[in-house]
Amino acid sequence: MLRVGRRTAGERAGNGPVTGTGAGHAAGAAWPSRQSLLALAVTVACAAGRMLADQHARPAVVGTKTSPTDVVTEMDQAAERLIRNQILAERPHDAILGEEGGQTGGDAPVRWVVDPLDGTVNYLYGLPDWAVSIAAEFGGNVVAGAVCAPRRDAVFCAVLGGGAWRASLTGQHDPPEPSGPGGLDGAAGVLAGAEPLSCNDRVPLGRALIATGFGYEPGRRQVQGEVLSAVLPRVRDIRRNGACAVDLCSLAAGNVDGYFERGVQYWDIAAGSLIAREAGALVGGLGGRPAGPSMTIGAGPGLFAELHDLLAGLDAERDA
Repeated sequence: MLRVGRRTAGERAGNGPVTGTGAGHAAGAAWPSRQSLLALAVTVACAAGRMLADQHARPAVVGTKTSPTDVVTEMDQAAERLIRNQILAERPHDAILGEEGGQTGGDAPVRWVVDPLDGTVNYLYGLPDWAVSIAAEFGGNVVAGAVCAPRRDAVFCAVLGGGAWRASLTGQHDPPEPSGPGGLDGAAGVLAGAEPLSCNDRVPLGRALIATGFGYEPGRRQVQGEVLSAVLPRVRDIRRNGACAVDLCSLAAGNVDGYFERGVQYWDIAAGSLIAREAGALVGGLGGRPAGPSMTIGAGPGLFAELHDLLAGLDAERDA
């Protein structure tokens, strides 16, 4: 479960093997380390990101979701097939929750949460802000995550208790391997040239650059426009990039100070929220609830309460 707050002392304990029991675990198999899960997430996210970036023709739209403008393309489906095949080739007993293919693998203790193409409309129109997002859960908690944003030449990653990191996609050549038994190398060691991320803190609301996004249903958009018109005079400015995972990584990197959005799904935020939290940000919903479809808010510790209270006062979870 995603929680508001920085990681706990238990979460900072290191990056060794995850422990526990699970009905779906193969008999005799070793429990995975967080680093090994992160290494696989990074490898597969980079492979899918490169495959998507190599597609130069405009992809065919093959379906819609919440509205006629909320589209699914052939490349969303192709990327998820690639991701599922590569994960299961390495870890055939794991579960996978994907945006396009749903849940497979039953109650396996390790579950992968996959958004194969976050920012589909940007991708369709040739805009740069889209990404592949892959998170690994153990026992219902996200312990590793990777977001590959090819048009930004960026790979972001985090391991629970090991910090958040960014590197150049073009600098990644061979499949990464964990470099150490734990500590910061558990995250940085899987990316060549990785640099640590730290969110902005102590930014007052009036000087904060805030990212947001919009849903596709007309009634929700109407309210989101009303909320935005009330937020805009209270902050430095607004950025609307169109990809939740990229927004959360931008928060982690200090490229924006805060983020809020109503309507995001778990696969949109699973990896990005871990990356933001490991960079020092708080991520949650309104009223102490976890981040999720009703509302997701992210900001540095010094800004989170101000942004939260502003949105709460605007009744930002309502729809028309």
